This record gives sequence, structure tokens and C-alpha cells, in this order.
Amino acid sequence: MRPFKSRSPLLIAGALLLPALALCAAADEKKADEKNWVQLFNGKDLDGWKVYPKGTGNWKVEDGILIGSGPASHLFSERGDYQNFRYRVEAQINDHGNSGQYFRTQFGPGFPKGYEAQINSTHRDPIKTGSLYGFKETEVREMLVPPGEWFTQEVTAIGNHIVIKVNGKTTVDYKVTDPKKTYTKGHFALQQHDPGTVVKFRKIEVLELPATPVPEE
Repeated sequence: MRPFKSRSPLLIAGALLLPALALCAAADEKKADEKNWVQLFNGKDLDGWKVYPKGTGNWKVEDGILIGSGPASHLFSERGDYQNFRYRVEAQINDHGNSGQYFRTQFGPGFPKGYEAQINSTHRDPIKTGSLYGFKETEVREMLVPPGEWFTQEVTAIGNHIVIKVNGKTTVDYKVTDPKKTYTKGHFALQQHDPGTVVKFRKIEVLELPATPVPEE
């Protein structure tokens, strides 16, 4: 049997230090990531947003909160060239209310043409918060967030790959099959679905990601 040799104190210290360094690096990366987010709602007014065909509809800002109520309408971002991104809102929906977090959508009348991350806790529509609306494979039927409670919903869109998270939990991880590539870029929009809805947003932000390369023919 070989005689036992204790490990060098330097080796032990190094082994203990590595996890701590990894945690510090991850924290620094997270801080840098947060600094790159752009706030789309200034907490004061509707600067940067518009309703079709013009104006702001019944959308208003009270005590730093963006509120949608009254007749159906959609509030669009002024910019309409968002392509790849992480798009995050902090929202609250009332009992029996219905709303949506639209992306890569076209500015126009009626329900916007584009993608929608659903916001709905108890509305009669069975498709709930966390769903990518319009796709059977991405429907969430359970209530993830009670009405009247603030929550975070984040959409990541890179090419045809769409991920939705509610309070950090992934609800959708889906690749859209669309040879025509119909919705590759567009506006963001917020939905006021019907007169029975009161939807609130206290934060709307985006982290833009590199554009998707166009494949060579």
C-alpha cells in the first residue's frame, strides 16, 4: 500500500474557488444581459405606441401602469421591423378578461396578422396564458396565473423557433412550419380583446438578437 499523501492546500483552495468563480461569471453575464434590454414603455405616456388607424384608442397610463379597457383595440409599437428578439412583459389580466402579446405582426385593422402569446386566466376562450395562439400543438389549457395577479411572460423568437415562458417556466418550445416565411418581422402589439377586459402592463421590454441569415439558393 502506498503511503497516504494529503492534498496540497493550494489544490483544495483552487477546487473550492472554481464554483465560486463560475457563479460570479454567471452573475456578471446576467447583469450585462439585463443592461441590454430596451424599455418600450416609459411609465409616463404612450410615446412609441399607436392604435390603428391613428391615435391611442382607450389605452391610458395611470400611476405608471399601462391600462387597456373599453372596446376592442390593439396598441402597436411604432417600429415595425423587429425580427429576432426576447420580448418580455409584466402583465395583469382581470377575471374573465382576454388579451395578447403580439409579435412580428402587421399594423392594421381587426385582429393583427402575426403571432400572439395569449394572456387569459378565466375568459371563456379555453386557450390560456402561455399559449402560442393559433397552433394546436402549443395550446395551454390550464390556468397558470390567477386573474388580478402580476406575472411575467417572455417570448423568444429566432427564425421559426418560438419559446414562451411564464414566470420563468417554459410553456412553449415550438418550430413553426411555414415554407412561405409569412411572419419573419413586424411590430409588437398589445391586445384589448373586448369591453369586459381590463389588462394592465407595468413593464414592456425587448432584447434584440442577431438577424437570421438568409439561406443561399
